[in-house]
Formats: sequence, C-alpha cells, structure tokens
Amino acid sequence: MASVLVPVAYVIIIFGGLFVFSFFYRKHTSTKAYEPYFPSHPERNAYITLLQKTDPPAHDALLKSALVRRAMADVQRVLRIREDKPALQNLLQKGSIGDDLWNSLLSAEKELEAEIMEVVAEANSFVDGWGQHIFPTANEMLANEKIRTVYERTNEVKAEIEAKYELGPKNPPAVAASSKKTSNGLLSPTSPVDSVMSSDGEGSVTSKSGKKTKKRR
Repeated sequence: MASVLVPVAYVIIIFGGLFVFSFFYRKHTSTKAYEPYFPSHPERNAYITLLQKTDPPAHDALLKSALVRRAMADVQRVLRIREDKPALQNLLQKGSIGDDLWNSLLSAEKELEAEIMEVVAEANSFVDGWGQHIFPTANEMLANEKIRTVYERTNEVKAEIEAKYELGPKNPPAVAASSKKTSNGLLSPTSPVDSVMSSDGEGSVTSKSGKKTKKRR
C-alpha cells in the first residue's frame, strides 16, 4: 500500500507546485506595468486640449481637423502593429525576445481598439454617420501625403543619384562664332556671308550690273 501512495503523492506534489507557480506568475504578470509600445499620442492630446477650451471655445472646423489628424495617427499605428505583430510572434517563438515586448504590443493593440471606438464616437457627435467614413478619409489623406512627399523629393533624389554615379550634365562644346575664321584670320568658305550670297545667286549679278550702269552714266 505504501508503494502505491508514494508515486501518487509525488505526482500530486509536482502538479500542485506547478499550479501554485502558474497562479502566482499570472497574478504577477497581470499587475505588472509594461513599457508602452507607442510612447505618446500627441494628436489625441491636441484634440482633447482643444475640446476642453472654453474661453473662447474652439471652432468646430478646428476640432474636426484635429480629429482627422488623430484618426490619421491611429491609422499609422494600426499599420505598424499589423507589420510588427507577425515578426515579433516569430521572434518570441524562437526565444529571441522576451515576453515584455510581446505583452507590450498586445496591450497597445487593446488600447488602439478603444481609441478607434472613441474617435468614431467623437466623429458621430459632430455629424451623424461621420464615424463610418473618418478612417477611410484618414487613410486616403495619408496616401496623398506620401505621394506629395515623394514628389517633393524628386529633385533631391535625382541630384543624389547624379552625384553618386557621376551623371551630371557634361559641358557643351564651345559654340563657333557667327563669322568663322581660319587660322590665318580670313573668313572660312562656310561663313554666313557666303551662305547668304550662295542662297541668292541673282543678287550678286544684280549688284555687279548696277555698278556697270553707274559707270556708263
């Protein structure tokens, strides 16, 4: 009988110890404050500051603009989490990162969900139904800003590429003077005077005949 109770007691002690350890570990991690994944939210702070102004109160157009900027910042954070979450999950499985960073991302994801719901509610408080369109509008505005940034940097990037690969404009060949001269200082056969005269052969004959008529007179 004693030989049967010993392994049973051993199993109970092992599983009991694991249960107690996991209980206290979960309790400790649930109350632990993780470092925020996103350090601050200046767009949200700016909107709340404008909303709390009472003397004088902020204009609705200014509040709407601040709310759109807040939505644009939220869209950027959503895209950031979508890009980082799969990579961090793979690193966590490989043991390359600790649980703190992963839990920080999960906490930021939950806070972002609450933030989106708050922005939707604020948008509907201005115009009924605007909450359904504010985030698509913010996404389009972000895309337009990226395109404008790329367009504004076109000349700068072009100059950098030309400087890197030495593709700058070459010096154009020296343009010949209007009256080309040979080495001895005389007009060349292809000078503009000869070209004009050759284009109108009758002009030279007329001028010579004119001189003859003057002599006859």
